[in-house]
Amino acid sequence: MAWKLNPTFQRRSLDHLVTVLALLTAVCLASASRSHAAADGTEAKVVEAPPTSSANPFYITNRAPLLPGPLLKLPIGSIVPKGWLRHQLELEAQGFTGHLEEISKWCRFETNAWTDPQGQGHSGWEELPYWLKGYGDLGYVLKDETIIAHARKWIDAVLASQGPDGWFGPRSLQTSLEGKPDLWPHMVMCNVLQSFYEFTGDQRVLPLLTKYSRWVNMQQSKNFGAGYWPKVRAGDSLETIYWLYNRTGDTWLLDLAKRIHEHMQDWTSGVHDWHNVNISQGFREPGVYYLQAREDQFLRAAEHNYQTVMGRYGQFPGGGFAGDENCRPGFGDPRQGFETCGIVEFMHSFEMLTKISGNPLWADRCEEIAFNSLPASLTADLKALHYLTCPNQVQDDKNNKSPGIQNRGTMFSYSPFEVYRCCQHNVSHGWPYYAEELWLATGDRGLCASLYAASEVTAKVGEGAKVTVSEETDYPFSNRVTFRISAAQRARFPLYLRLPRWCLEASVKINGKAVPLKAKPIAYAVLDRTWRDGDSITLQLLMRVSVRRWEKNNYSASVDYGPLSFSLKIGERWSRCGGTDAWPEFEVFPTTPWNYGLVLDQKNPAKAFKLVRNPGPLAAQPFAPDAAPLELRARAKKIPAWKQDSLGLVGKLQPSPVKSTTPNDTITLIPMGAARLRVTAFPVIGTGKDANSQKNERTTCRRRHAADPNHEWVHSGSSCRTLIALSFSEGFLGQLLSLCVAPVLMLRSCTAPSRRLATRFRPT
Repeated sequence: MAWKLNPTFQRRSLDHLVTVLALLTAVCLASASRSHAAADGTEAKVVEAPPTSSANPFYITNRAPLLPGPLLKLPIGSIVPKGWLRHQLELEAQGFTGHLEEISKWCRFETNAWTDPQGQGHSGWEELPYWLKGYGDLGYVLKDETIIAHARKWIDAVLASQGPDGWFGPRSLQTSLEGKPDLWPHMVMCNVLQSFYEFTGDQRVLPLLTKYSRWVNMQQSKNFGAGYWPKVRAGDSLETIYWLYNRTGDTWLLDLAKRIHEHMQDWTSGVHDWHNVNISQGFREPGVYYLQAREDQFLRAAEHNYQTVMGRYGQFPGGGFAGDENCRPGFGDPRQGFETCGIVEFMHSFEMLTKISGNPLWADRCEEIAFNSLPASLTADLKALHYLTCPNQVQDDKNNKSPGIQNRGTMFSYSPFEVYRCCQHNVSHGWPYYAEELWLATGDRGLCASLYAASEVTAKVGEGAKVTVSEETDYPFSNRVTFRISAAQRARFPLYLRLPRWCLEASVKINGKAVPLKAKPIAYAVLDRTWRDGDSITLQLLMRVSVRRWEKNNYSASVDYGPLSFSLKIGERWSRCGGTDAWPEFEVFPTTPWNYGLVLDQKNPAKAFKLVRNPGPLAAQPFAPDAAPLELRARAKKIPAWKQDSLGLVGKLQPSPVKSTTPNDTITLIPMGAARLRVTAFPVIGTGKDANSQKNERTTCRRRHAADPNHEWVHSGSSCRTLIALSFSEGFLGQLLSLCVAPVLMLRSCTAPSRRLATRFRPT
């Protein structure tokens, strides 16, 4: 007689067996972890943020009552950038940024009001401070004595311009706003002086900034809301005031910061100004004031501002948003642009909020726009830029595109000249500031690899030992990062490694031995041990092709590999349209078709793409079409009805899925940052009755990202193939457990209700 188990009893028995085996596995894993720690003293864990502590005595931290920061900026010069990032900086020095004294009429030393002892002359607004903000730091991070000397000539003159009342620089700014002061340009120049002090320790800087801040403090509070630009950007003053307070301890500075916060544009209650650069700077203000207010609502307000803007106007890849001067209702298509000033200011905001909050998500956002949008805003030799960079941009000509683009005149052609007056000067700080933020000190006397790039950092850690960590990587074009420790003596300190949001699997080895670690996205792997000279750490960040679907933008699709977004590779014809032989201006026209829709597998969209890694070492300038180290091959169909409009703008996206009767083609995608012409947000091809309807275009393997709910990530099949993942220790017991548990888990997964399966992809 055959026994037949009651289905309910069978299901409960399986549940109990799974629970017992899972507990046994957890005990084994914990035991393995403890034995690993006992063997070499390494304590490995995963945390969401470093601890908030003021215990690091080696670097400037926030004085009470400001909240201590979990991450601290290292002195400028502590980090030596290498690899492709260093080459970007060298190209910047050779490009228009390194030659604005000869190119820009706002950078004439003899006639500039910033350098005149009495503050008289021309060009006394934001242009010179914008340029020096990046130009000085460019010299500091490269340790380029020529650039440092040129920058110092300007800075010495600025320092010598202060009057008895505390004002320095152009006198006309004191009363230029109907008798009230225009404080905006000084906010930028204060950043210049901060960096100069951090690099040189020049004793003139702190007294000058203190006297100037006293002058500002004497102003009526209503003056902090005077003038459009000063009012919306006054949050930049808080950065300088807190920086100065942490070095002088003058408590009246905190009263000044409070008055500015209360009388400037209100960013705490939401976004009330829609100019793209104002947003890129202003959205962070409550997050900065959080240090003084000590209330979480202010830090949450910065995140809320970001989500508000990106939810309405950032519904496409590249890390930016549709702000071709101002964000406009009805103009959120990926053919809308993001100003170059906005790109670098967004990066700076992300860098600041990373240090303030310790949340690695801000660093993820920083690298997204740095890798995908900043390189595309410049020519590959960094000798010209354009005003607007769009995810879909198939022609960079000089013709007017208003009202499709808000401003009239040329916005897309490449030029080093004053046609892009603000961006021409302000783009200078993008890469230098990024290089200064690669490594950060931690409050618990450790180091944090915050932004991955080949580099070398020298810092004090632990009990005061000086160590040098060299970082070897081609990231983001490679998923492998190797760190090597150089130290005269052994030193115990924690090393924090950022785990990006797109990385579902990561592994760490120390001296070739795997470290037991349950890595998760948007976190840090912490390795706390006594480090010795010659120790090596290998971090492997598993990169997969993934597809994002943008429901709010006609359900279009974009393709990523790790932090890189990919664009259609379009043939480029460069045509000179002005400038000089030394500094030409260019238009760029397409020579190959661009109007493609992607042919995707509904169940596994990422399966449609084949990754091709170009042979040989990484090119010095990888952000160029012919030097791109990675390519994707994909199936696509032309969409004949998708054309440029009468202004030369790429046509707006049609709702996906889109019908096409053309044959399948194989197209090539390259990293967005390498493409000066591009389609990055694609229509998706459909057939039959489902075409032009989104209802049947969903896949089952989709989860909405917890930290960025404005879009969905659809990962490759391999990333969704397992419902429950367990890591077993090596050895007989681990192998036995894996043999026992795996079949049970497979059976349990097959018998589980579909409702449970659906919840597996919800964010944790």
